[in-house]
Amino acid sequence: MPTIDEFTATHLASLFRTLSDPSRVRIISLLLESELSVGILAERLRMSESAVSHQLRGLRQMQLVKARREGRLIFYSLDDEHIEDLFRQGLKHVEHQ
Repeated sequence: MPTIDEFTATHLASLFRTLSDPSRVRIISLLLESELSVGILAERLRMSESAVSHQLRGLRQMQLVKARREGRLIFYSLDDEHIEDLFRQGLKHVEHQ
């Protein structure tokens, strides 16, 4: 594999920084199962809705999750299959050790 350029390296490092937070990892693990609202995520994670919203904002900025509005509720899901693949590969690596 050739050496990656500075822009790509910076973006990749930013992605891994985003994934370095345990709360964000737990949110992603729940979104692997299904699309969920902030309220449901907060309940399952035993976190405040405000804290979950804050974490989701970072995940959205990195295009790891996307939002869909239904009336007054906003439902979140993983942005694409690459996020699921990355998560599952990381989990396999951790469980293998």
